[in-house]
Amino acid sequence: MQRTPPSAEEAIRRRFLIVDGHAYAYRAFYAIRHLNSPSGKATNAIYGFIKMLMKMRAQLLPTHLMVVWDGGLAQERMELLPSYKAQRPEMPSDLEQQLDEIMAYLGASGISSSCEEGVEADDFIATIAKRSVAAGVPVVIASADKDFMQLVSGEVSLLNPNDKSDVLWTAEQVREKSGVEPEQIVDWLSLVGDSVDNIPGVAGVGPKTARDLLKQFRSLEEIYRRLSEIKSDRLRANLEAAGELVLRNRELIRLRDDLRCDFELGQFVVKAARVDELRELYRRWGFKTLLMELEKEQAGQIELFAS
Repeated sequence: MQRTPPSAEEAIRRRFLIVDGHAYAYRAFYAIRHLNSPSGKATNAIYGFIKMLMKMRAQLLPTHLMVVWDGGLAQERMELLPSYKAQRPEMPSDLEQQLDEIMAYLGASGISSSCEEGVEADDFIATIAKRSVAAGVPVVIASADKDFMQLVSGEVSLLNPNDKSDVLWTAEQVREKSGVEPEQIVDWLSLVGDSVDNIPGVAGVGPKTARDLLKQFRSLEEIYRRLSEIKSDRLRANLEAAGELVLRNRELIRLRDDLRCDFELGQFVVKAARVDELRELYRRWGFKTLLMELEKEQAGQIELFAS
């Protein structure tokens, strides 16, 4: 799909792209198979990650960019639900060995990245997004994780790789996907549960029932304050029995946006790549096409400078 060249206004507009690192590394790993370096090491996740990041940068023209990695499960969530995310399989060894190489690429490309021990990427992304908006820079979060729908606002949008239209998700897309407003997503997921994170929902309450409840009552507090107004005896009984579960779910699902971190907007500005390092990485990985594109870009810049 051919993209219309950016307007002058788009070219100077500040925008912070925050990428869910592990999500895209997994996506790249499973999208491309049997790609190896000249030495025989797997490079499929590296190559796929680079290509996806290049596409996002070309589409969004971010002035600020950061890739955030999971540093482990949050202790407070584990205390609330010891089985939280317990069903997730171990990372494939062929993917794990490529993560350091992806980090090397980010460093050579002048792109900030972060992995805080014991901090889930979702919470760190929520915190950075909040700080960026407060500093006057709108945010695009690149991830397919539905938890991020709770962060959508006038200044925070989502780039969902599962949406092939490449449309930035605003409140409109959140409503189309869930049937509720972004500020109701936490309550919606608290009722439905989240099988991906091993969080059980209320018995008999699926996405449509949760949507209808929140359309009628607006919030969990109102649902439980006005339980007597629910006509279905079974639904009312299930909600009443799951009162503590729903409140616990809300604490599990709500993203923390108040983590302590050193935030200086300037550190996330997209910096000039260290071309010699990139050239060496591409050669080591056997990425001939990317190396050729890099050399062509450098030749063009030299010609432009000379003229």
